[in-house]
Amino acid sequence: MRGGGLLVAGTTSDAGKSVVTAGICRWLVRRGVKVAPFKAQNMSLNSFVTREGAEIGRAQAMQAQAARVEPTALMNPVLLKPGSDRSSQVVLMGKPVGEMSARGYHGGRQEALLGTVTDCLEELRSTYDAVICEGAGSPAEINLRRTDIVNMGIARAARFPVLVVGDIDRGGVFASFFGTTALLSA
Repeated sequence: MRGGGLLVAGTTSDAGKSVVTAGICRWLVRRGVKVAPFKAQNMSLNSFVTREGAEIGRAQAMQAQAARVEPTALMNPVLLKPGSDRSSQVVLMGKPVGEMSARGYHGGRQEALLGTVTDCLEELRSTYDAVICEGAGSPAEINLRRTDIVNMGIARAARFPVLVVGDIDRGGVFASFFGTTALLSA
């Protein structure tokens, strides 16, 4: 059966989502499941160039390696590369498409990218038995909820269950779990 999947969300940035996603990919591939990683939108200066010359997040390349598949732009359709405190280079499907301020991105451009993101996810779902999605930051960021294309927005669109991870070394992890789930919409 093709098209199964999961979203790995976190209580914060750097909660361990990338590593947990890679671990789930490796666990599934060891059990004979054809699996691919996916992160709709990643913000990172550290990128990886795929065999076809597309630029994606290094974490998605590592996750593809864990899944024992070739990394492609489908696995990270939107890459934001910070250029200053107020703007980022937008890399769409592995190719730079311009600079954009945070206000411009969250003011409408992000919503325009939702079609590209869902098309990529659907293509992966039609090819793989499972797609393990990595969220960004926290799904409870109420200021970003309206334009969310990487956390609960993509989980709802794909009808995927959500796993929330947290970093116990930071302290307050149980409060973070509680607060994250309490702030989510029904």
